[in-house]
Amino acid sequence: MKSSFVRSVSSAISVFAVSIFFITCNKSDNGGVNNTPVSGLMAFNLATDKAVSISLSGNSITNLPLAFTSYTGNYLNIYSGNRLVQSFDFNSGNTIDSSSFHFEPQKYYSLFVTGTNGHYHNVIVNDNFDSLVSGQADIRCINAIPDSSSPVVSIIANGNNVINNNASFGSVSNVATVAAGDVTIQVNNGGTINKSRTITLEPQKAYTVLLAGIPGSTGNDSLQIRYISNGTIQQKAQKTSTQVGSANSN
Repeated sequence: MKSSFVRSVSSAISVFAVSIFFITCNKSDNGGVNNTPVSGLMAFNLATDKAVSISLSGNSITNLPLAFTSYTGNYLNIYSGNRLVQSFDFNSGNTIDSSSFHFEPQKYYSLFVTGTNGHYHNVIVNDNFDSLVSGQADIRCINAIPDSSSPVVSIIANGNNVINNNASFGSVSNVATVAAGDVTIQVNNGGTINKSRTITLEPQKAYTVLLAGIPGSTGNDSLQIRYISNGTIQQKAQKTSTQVGSANSN
């Protein structure tokens, strides 16, 4: 069963819909079918020089290694609770980062593996996308550019800076709600980093912008602005709900 992420404006409807999702999904990272509380996890590899595999409490969640800028494509069902999160260099099998994280039941998370040249870090955030009204979209960004300075990251929609801050390495911005249509992403540190890209947001969708790569590089790890759609917004019984399923990359 494919993952779905349902939140309703009505708390009662939200709890009921999410409960149905978690009960009916029949697999977790440990396998099997039971009523153990589960969460959703989407994983990304933004480490420029590694193909990575990822495990939770010793159980692999990636059947194949994730190459640079690859991700799981949708939310995976995982057991909730305090879990040991480990990322590995797929070629050597060596652990590149390891830490514990508490996953709350019926919540959704993103895991970003970041870094380069022997220095790596797992960044885990709660995907707390808001419920939307017709014609709007949600957007956020992560700075995974391994640079010593903190570039200014801007997301401009309809002439307004909806996100504009000094983004330290590994930081994830707050979610901004904007009118669907063209938005421009800019990242600039006044020196080695100066890049922009305009993308088109569809109504009723949530997006994550991925800033990754090495400033000045011309190879596969060159500086990139990418984005994925975390999922689609739907309306039910005149209530607005957020359904996050399979993501599309660009």
